[in-house]
Amino acid sequence: MSSIETVRGQVDVSELGQVLMHEHVFTIGTEIRENYPNYPDPWDEDHRVSDAVNKLTEVTTRGVRTIVDPTVIGLGRYIPRIQQINAQVDINIVAATGIYTYHDEPVQFHFTGPGKVFDFGIDPMTELFIGDIRDGIADTGVKAGLLKCAIDEAGMTPGVERVMRAVAQAHVETGTPITVHTHVGGETGLLAAAVFAEEGCDMSKVVLGHSGDTTDLDYLKRLAATGAVLGMDRFGIDAFSPFEERVRMVAEMVDAGFVSQLVLSHDASCYSDFYPEAARAAALPNWHYTHIHDDVLPALRERGVTDEQITTMLVDNPRAYFTKAQ
Repeated sequence: MSSIETVRGQVDVSELGQVLMHEHVFTIGTEIRENYPNYPDPWDEDHRVSDAVNKLTEVTTRGVRTIVDPTVIGLGRYIPRIQQINAQVDINIVAATGIYTYHDEPVQFHFTGPGKVFDFGIDPMTELFIGDIRDGIADTGVKAGLLKCAIDEAGMTPGVERVMRAVAQAHVETGTPITVHTHVGGETGLLAAAVFAEEGCDMSKVVLGHSGDTTDLDYLKRLAATGAVLGMDRFGIDAFSPFEERVRMVAEMVDAGFVSQLVLSHDASCYSDFYPEAARAAALPNWHYTHIHDDVLPALRERGVTDEQITTMLVDNPRAYFTKAQ
């Protein structure tokens, strides 16, 4: 059986249990946080760690054994803090490598890489991602078990495409699966899938994230036709699509025969400095790690989704996604 790298080391994929496939522990703008420590909320390290331990412990009481945390460069990845938290919670956390951008590559890569002033052949981003996977992240000893990139409203900008191809090339080299943030308004999941297919990716190891934001069943079927896994992974973000619509789209995709290509999650975090904490809690009261088990699964069952199909989405599909091809 295959194993997967987690913050606490290798875990056999058979031991992943129920998996929430897209959650963050923190999303933080590290330069903003270091230079403006009180924006948008004061940062108290002990409080944030303790709060994360409590929230992750709570989700384990619902039967969740693993969360996949696609926090990469651009979202404030800092593994030592995650290690400190994970040491206090019996849960698997899968860490990621990659770069999160909607527009340009980070300025540190602007002059170095394919077609740049300093072109050494392979993209240095690809080399860094492979290093995180094979050697570990910084000096933490934690190896990345996932690759992450993004394409949003701006579409396939040169910077977005460059990061996406670097991620794809790291996947082809290592077999590490990919998740990509997409924007349903521009149908960018199809654009991402085309790049990954062109680079020779195993599409069964690609999650097209945030596909559940749409109410267009035809679009979801076109995404599924690429062979990728669809992330129905923003439950609780009712501002993008209401609860009832998110449930309906999962149920309709299950009815249409695509249950083996669906995974569930919230894209939640213990804390994000993208918005003031109090404002987020007031506007999105269900955006937290236990919403799926407390509210979504009962609603799916009411629509005729069986416990076996729920297990497929929460257990079997993540296990297949993380099982390395032989």
